[in-house]
Amino acid sequence: MTFDKEVDARGLNCPLPILRAKKALNDMQSGQVLKVLATDPGSVKDFEAFCKQTGNELLSQAQTEREYSFYLQRK
Repeated sequence: MTFDKEVDARGLNCPLPILRAKKALNDMQSGQVLKVLATDPGSVKDFEAFCKQTGNELLSQAQTEREYSFYLQRK
């Protein structure tokens, strides 16, 4: 999937991956896609809740070994 910006939040625990994503999304235009990399298992539920609360769209999420990737589209 193509993306406009990437945030590497690997090694960070809640709430830092969400805060980094929120900051990045604030600097992006509507419709642009943000890729977030994280290692915190709690980030899966965190990003689902974050997108519901903010209106941004969670396009996809994937897990490989101990790493999670999320693609969010700015509202």
